[in-house]
Amino acid sequence: MNTVCRIQHKGQVTIPTILRNRAGLSKGDMVEFSFLRGKIVITPKVVIDRAKSPNSPDEYTPEQRRIIDAGIRQGLEDFKHGRSHGPFATAKEAGDYIERAAKTREAAAKPIKRTRR
Repeated sequence: MNTVCRIQHKGQVTIPTILRNRAGLSKGDMVEFSFLRGKIVITPKVVIDRAKSPNSPDEYTPEQRRIIDAGIRQGLEDFKHGRSHGPFATAKEAGDYIERAAKTREAAAKPIKRTRR
């Protein structure tokens, strides 16, 4: 979607409602401006106010909450179907497991050399 806006006094620009809604932006949200390949890029930034209680309902935007909830659902589904590893008593034990798993995957990915008969 392309939208043309006029730059106002002091460089102010109004982000159209449809774009704010699609980006999950609302009044008071923070955005980052950058210049990339000849374009001005506006990126929403999440800032968590630590002064609020940790269970504050406005800690995340509704879109962020949907993404987080989907990830949690996927993780629980994986765990339910046995797609998990561990438990590990130490971080070293977990690291050793990851290294062994990586070597196993590398070995499985190598093509089998066949000789001519």
